[in-house]
Amino acid sequence: MKALHFDGKNLKCMEDYPKPQTGEALVKVSMAGICGTDLEILQGYMSYEGVLGHEFVGVVVESQNKDIVGKRVVGEINVGCENCDSCKKGMQRHCPNRSVLGILNRDGAFAEYLTLPERNLHVIPDSVTDEQAIFVEPIAAAFEIKEQISLNPGWHVAIVGDGRLSQLIVSVLKTSCSDITCFGKHQKKLDRLAKLGIKTKIGIQSNDKFSFDLVVEATGSNSGFLDSMNLVKPKGIVILKSTIASKENLDLTPAVVNEITLVGSRCGPFRPAIDALATGIISVEGLIDSKYPLENFKEAIDHAKNSNILKVVLVP
Repeated sequence: MKALHFDGKNLKCMEDYPKPQTGEALVKVSMAGICGTDLEILQGYMSYEGVLGHEFVGVVVESQNKDIVGKRVVGEINVGCENCDSCKKGMQRHCPNRSVLGILNRDGAFAEYLTLPERNLHVIPDSVTDEQAIFVEPIAAAFEIKEQISLNPGWHVAIVGDGRLSQLIVSVLKTSCSDITCFGKHQKKLDRLAKLGIKTKIGIQSNDKFSFDLVVEATGSNSGFLDSMNLVKPKGIVILKSTIASKENLDLTPAVVNEITLVGSRCGPFRPAIDALATGIISVEGLIDSKYPLENFKEAIDHAKNSNILKVVLVP
């Protein structure tokens, strides 16, 4: 089959990559989104080698569960061993023996086919298009914030970053909090949020410092973390929502002095994300900038790296 394989240094489109073996559900990939994590992996994050990609929608072509064959699905990316204490507590995403689609010990979605256990798959309703469905995984990651902390509707909330994930985080938090400000660097991206009624700013002003109850960092950069620490009130909360491949040192002194609660946040629940798309609570209109066939991956990756672009999609 056709697949994009990363050997730790180079990304190549292989025409004869082995088709996944059965034993799990076999999914024919319809489209897959290029995520910030994919770009970080190409820079050395997780030391991953294999087929990239974890945001996808596809059709089940083989499964022991005949009810889902022929159905459109998305998939939770963490596959636990089901035997350890974490898995027995329902925390498969923290299983020490887990594999992660396109990230850790499991080939991903930048291919014609992928496999996942049936328990990881979620059927997509007809009211949700493929173009919407590829956002289920990052929307679920945004919903994880609501699982981790109890949001106060009266909080002043800041989102640091204006990219793909930030846009979705804003949409999710907007369902609980009315006072949200997004700090970014790209006017086009901020304009989209402004149309949703979100306050937007380029750069931090003196009156912004130490004025937010909750700050969500979603830039994937050291500077974004430092900005977050400058925005959050003493005894406030900072949600760390992005991975950073940089090995530069970070000064955590402000977190100690100001008694900041730092919350790491990763994957989240798929069902609320699917329901939010199906009911129209969350809109992803205007997020997809372009689609590329798999063999045009170099152009697609370069396009996705452009700071003015929100989402690039690969079509196997």
